[in-house]
Amino acid sequence: MLRHANVRRQRWPLKAPFRISRGVKTAAETVIVTLRRGEACGRGEGTPYPRYGESAEGVLALLAEPLAAFEAGAPDDAVLALLPAGAARNALDCALWDLRAREGGRSVAAMTGLARPAEVVCAITLSLDEPDAMAAAARASAGAPLIKIKLDADSPAERLEAVAAAAPRSRFIVDPNEGWTRAILDDLRPLLARLPIALIEQPLPTDSDHDLEGFDPPAPVCADESLHTAEDLAGLRGRYQAVNIKLDKTGGLTEAVATLRAARAMGFQVMTGCMVASSLAITPALHIAGASDVVDLDGPWWLAGDWPAGVRLEGGVMRAPKLGFWGDQP
Repeated sequence: MLRHANVRRQRWPLKAPFRISRGVKTAAETVIVTLRRGEACGRGEGTPYPRYGESAEGVLALLAEPLAAFEAGAPDDAVLALLPAGAARNALDCALWDLRAREGGRSVAAMTGLARPAEVVCAITLSLDEPDAMAAAARASAGAPLIKIKLDADSPAERLEAVAAAAPRSRFIVDPNEGWTRAILDDLRPLLARLPIALIEQPLPTDSDHDLEGFDPPAPVCADESLHTAEDLAGLRGRYQAVNIKLDKTGGLTEAVATLRAARAMGFQVMTGCMVASSLAITPALHIAGASDVVDLDGPWWLAGDWPAGVRLEGGVMRAPKLGFWGDQP
């Protein structure tokens, strides 16, 4: 059977600068894998993340050997085993899921047992900015049920107060992206307890997780950078109450499903998250989102343009892509 693999970089300009505690970006750069086996074709997208030492060039280099193995006829599991968890394996794994769905006429939802919801409440992210600017952004999204607030160590209380006043009917995810200390967290605790906070996401650097021991959280503290795969879960007990599953961290849907099930067995709440990426990256994650407590998949919302048949996010509600876009057949 004829096999062919292709990989390419894709640059997605953003509609506005996206700022977090570690820096700012004006475009998202992703890597798209396309696999053909006979008449069937599958696609997957990964987003290299510098925080984890990734780059587009590095991901392309990592994919060379497994894509050659795919073309040579290696089994899917053997092809995936050539890659570590990360953006490269995510792009390849999701392309393989899409391929198998089209080969067998059976959806990814049926194969995983995880339904892809037709719609789901999805956080709208506010980029880190001056308090007045963040309040203006919050007012523009005030109809959204859930708003994610990017923060750092500079005047977090002022920014929180400004956003909360501008969106009085919303709940909030607070996300400092490792930018706080335990002292800052303790100082903010009364304010966090007063506001409608759904999650406090990765407040401390990963090497300071131990500082969360003994903290009485006013809302669940969620591990993001501290969680990549199911193997990390045991070390998060007693420090975190929730975990953020991202396919670019787990290395694809296969490990994301395993991490979801292990997290639930250990009593963690689950959040589904994403990098800034297109609908091709978000659609596989919807299978995890349907079984999650909190969903933050607004990556495509930041793009100036997206796939025409992709997801749609309006009023804080994400709607699934058109039938046949990924993981199923029209």
